Amino acid sequence: MLLAESFLDVFWWMVVAFFWVMYFWVFISLFGDILRRDDHSGWAKAGWIVLLFVLPFLGALIYIIARPKVTPQDVRAATQIEAAQRAVAGVSTADELSKLAELRSQGVLNDQEYEDLKRRALAGA
Repeated sequence: MLLAESFLDVFWWMVVAFFWVMYFWVFISLFGDILRRDDHSGWAKAGWIVLLFVLPFLGALIYIIARPKVTPQDVRAATQIEAAQRAVAGVSTADELSKLAELRSQGVLNDQEYEDLKRRALAGA
């Protein structure tokens, strides 16, 4: 009987420890996310951090729901990664523009699509 109680105690403490580690991991991740964002002012960041300290679970839930899925930093990072991948692949901006012009002359792209893709290609250069 002593073995069953001690096994359940160990198992219970492992579960509790897991949830504590998970709680701190979420807290640290949200804290870092709040501080790295450029679209919040200092007061907004301070407000979110105070909310996380005062009401940890509710503050984390509100922040996760209120946070936009894509932030300006995410767009910049994706653009930089895309440019790096293009550089590694050996495709230059001039190659892309010539391919876009060829697709427009073939009628695959209309003028609006061509301009959008051209602007995107030039922004990634």
